[in-house]
Amino acid sequence: MRINRVKKLWREGKPAVGGWLSIPHCVQAEVMAHTGLDWLCIDMQHGCIDYSDTVPMLTAISTTHVTPFVRVPWNEPAIIMKVLDAGAYGVIVPMVSNRAEAERAVAACRYPPAGMRSNGPNRVLLYAGADYQKHANDEVACVVMVETLEGIEKVDEIASTPGVDAIYIGPTDLALALGLPPVMDNDDPKHVATVNRILEACKRHKTVPGIHTTSSKFTQRYLDQGFQMVMLGADRVAMSNYMKAEVARLTGWTPMAPGSGANSGGY
Repeated sequence: MRINRVKKLWREGKPAVGGWLSIPHCVQAEVMAHTGLDWLCIDMQHGCIDYSDTVPMLTAISTTHVTPFVRVPWNEPAIIMKVLDAGAYGVIVPMVSNRAEAERAVAACRYPPAGMRSNGPNRVLLYAGADYQKHANDEVACVVMVETLEGIEKVDEIASTPGVDAIYIGPTDLALALGLPPVMDNDDPKHVATVNRILEACKRHKTVPGIHTTSSKFTQRYLDQGFQMVMLGADRVAMSNYMKAEVARLTGWTPMAPGSGANSGGY
């Protein structure tokens, strides 16, 4: 079986830096896969992506050594199993708030007797190899998100759940849970303290700590703190920010206001 390069980095105590895919197309997935990142996550929760988009995006990522992850819409076994069968080497499961929910996610990722995953690999055999079932329980990454008030309070029981490889922090949902504005790269002392609390729980239980960012400044901060799964940037945001910056550099021309024009609002 093809090894999971991200899990190999984790086993060696090294960090893995990734990117986020929210645009439903294989070409931009392939472009992002050629940027030097360790992993890419196809976002089926908040991105404009469904299963029929996910499969060709996984295929596009396969042109590189980048490890493919999928954030599933919810902690629901059927979709977890389906994206793994399609070739995802890990799933990110949102809104996990307690040990029972963490166990549910793990069970969907593991073949019996370690879990309840149904046997039916299809495209993943092309990506991983014919001996996939023999090694999948070790190579597939189960990543759960702690971003609710209950999840914060029960982070130790989540981090100690057998089979949970990593805890991934969603900073904006975490902020909302703390009664703060949903700011991504967040310097609020209450937010910082909670992120540190989750990090320390991961260290205690030897679970990989992960977090979402939107800038190299915060990515570097979290890498320096010991986070081993850090998201540097997303396709949609990168495209938008780059073009806005380029537009702002032009002189002698007034840019159109975003959303204006004869056809704005017409679609």
